[in-house]
Amino acid sequence: MDRSRSSLLSCHLILVAGALLLNTASTAYADADPKVDAGKCHVVEFCVSVGVGDDTAGSNGQADVSQGGADDNPSKVKCTYTKVDQEPPAGHPVWKGKDPKKNDLYFRSCSDGGQDNPAAFVVVPTGQPPAPEIDPQELAQRAVDSMTLLGPAISSPRAAGKYTVGVPMWMWVHQSATTYGPNTATASAGGVTVTAIARVSKIVWSMGDGTSVTCSGPGTPYTPSEGMAQSPTCGHMYSKTSAGAQNSKFPVTATSTWTINWQGGGQAGQLTEVRQTNVQVAVGEVQVVR
Repeated sequence: MDRSRSSLLSCHLILVAGALLLNTASTAYADADPKVDAGKCHVVEFCVSVGVGDDTAGSNGQADVSQGGADDNPSKVKCTYTKVDQEPPAGHPVWKGKDPKKNDLYFRSCSDGGQDNPAAFVVVPTGQPPAPEIDPQELAQRAVDSMTLLGPAISSPRAAGKYTVGVPMWMWVHQSATTYGPNTATASAGGVTVTAIARVSKIVWSMGDGTSVTCSGPGTPYTPSEGMAQSPTCGHMYSKTSAGAQNSKFPVTATSTWTINWQGGGQAGQLTEVRQTNVQVAVGEVQVVR
């Protein structure tokens, strides 16, 4: 088999493997720059193959690059860089002003695990590996993980408190950076920095008697001057005692929803985290003396 036919065959095998088929430099580099007319390019036949993991096909080797180092959480975006064996001549549009004597040409193929991202040629200084792909949302999640977000710090109802059927219960939580927000953190990698700000957007109280109460704020602290008034922001009134519940107490669960807004790396988005806190509440009846 002559050299020309062998080159075309290797390109055909690449197509079957689902990588990249480039029969001539005119086709390959015209795709890299849509303004270039393939018929006017200097034709240099070469093939580019893309390896995955340790499966490589380029004689000059390839670099498998993903976000972060050995101690970092891996990014969902995985990119494989394969050095082009037969580079086009100097002055070809694929270099876009870069000096081929001082730079190397790589082919980049990326996937986020479920969908392939557009492939592209990458020119990098000779001796330097291609820059890792950074997913800003991954950095945002790292920032959130560093915040130590907790469940609501329940001030009322208290486990040691005594509550009565038909008497308004005021519910509120203590506000701090870790239990209510705002909580701000940043994460950086590969020259990209993302800032995230987390705040509790709502608290859902499961009262243990089959009902739930959704409060958009931290609640209002009760003061004796309020008497038998109902809470203006977050409250509940039991219609039965907790005598029939386990340990004669209602299991109350406060579930906070943290809304996290982040921006960085030219992107912005929103994440959600959920945290819970539990307390046991005893509810009795007013004893009437006859």
